[in-house]
Amino acid sequence: MGLKPLAQTPLRMPGSGIREVVHLALTLPGTIRLEVGEPDFPTPPHIVEAAVRAAREGFTRYTPSAGLASLRELIAARYGDRRGHPLHRDQVTVTVGGVQGMTAAFIAILDPGDEVLVPDPGWPNYAMAARLREATPVGYPLRAQDKFLPRLEDLDARVSPRTKMLVLNSPANPTGAVFPPDRVRDLVGFARRHRLYVLADEVYEDLVYEGAHVSPARWDPERVISVHSLSKTYAMTGWRVGFVIASEAISRVIAKIQEPLVSCVSAVTQKAAEAALEGPQECVAQMREAYRTRRDAVIEILRVHGMHRYTPAGAFYLLVDIRSSGLPSREFALRLLRERRVAVAPGSAFGEEADGWVRVSLSSSLDDLREGVKRLCAFAAAAVSG
Repeated sequence: MGLKPLAQTPLRMPGSGIREVVHLALTLPGTIRLEVGEPDFPTPPHIVEAAVRAAREGFTRYTPSAGLASLRELIAARYGDRRGHPLHRDQVTVTVGGVQGMTAAFIAILDPGDEVLVPDPGWPNYAMAARLREATPVGYPLRAQDKFLPRLEDLDARVSPRTKMLVLNSPANPTGAVFPPDRVRDLVGFARRHRLYVLADEVYEDLVYEGAHVSPARWDPERVISVHSLSKTYAMTGWRVGFVIASEAISRVIAKIQEPLVSCVSAVTQKAAEAALEGPQECVAQMREAYRTRRDAVIEILRVHGMHRYTPAGAFYLLVDIRSSGLPSREFALRLLRERRVAVAPGSAFGEEADGWVRVSLSSSLDDLREGVKRLCAFAAAAVSG
């Protein structure tokens, strides 16, 4: 006898346009990989050694669903200082990377039929997670002429009685924009006027080159749910550890959600996270300066080819304007990959606003970036002349 149909919600959910490029790049030897946001640095040795030591000492059992009390206390102390107001460990939930923390927060807040304001361009996982909750993602534009900063009038035009959450991401993926403090304050004020929760994706908080990162929670810690990760800051993508900071009431719900989702984060990984947060931080500064050097090198190549449009102030991404080529970003990215063996992420993967752009990840080596961006510029020029 036949089977009943699969669940329709995940079937209707669009996949990530980034993955299409990733999967094709893996089949083409010699490809210069500039499409994935993954540091090319190894995890710092003191973090690895802490995990090895924990495993050898038998630290391999379940932990509380919300995470180790010692790790949560460490996070609360560190982020209480950063935000300027005290935090308690019960406001912290340790998660399987930032993405699972974000998904748990969406589950805690959104009901089917709710609407959530998401950045366009923005990380595609926001819309994917909203749709899994049978909620509706509503994109708000981030325009190049506005330095990719959100405008309150655009948000006002998109809010409705069904809107329940505003997603903010600074430093931003894919633009690298860092929101000034006064803009962050005004965005929190907008959320307060409309009685919205704020999901603050702060995964790139330690990768800022100009300006300073300020958490929206500084202005309204009860309203803001902050998602953090150790993946980018400490080159720990494969370790899968992040955390969510929220009010105690919201955190209790997120901790409850952990049980059916993941039970808990790996005990060994949590000990590695402790070593990352309380150990030497010179490794973070060194990686940040390397990304800055790579950014500046790419900008110089774009200037030479007349393709420089802006300079990202944070994260490790840069959108490159390829509108002059006349090609949609998906076609541009796929042809660049097949014809020039350079993988970049199409802007359309991040929303409608970026369809004339492609994203370059500065987390690849300096040599790969120089060669890959030169090939990109040459391909764009050939498309124009052709």
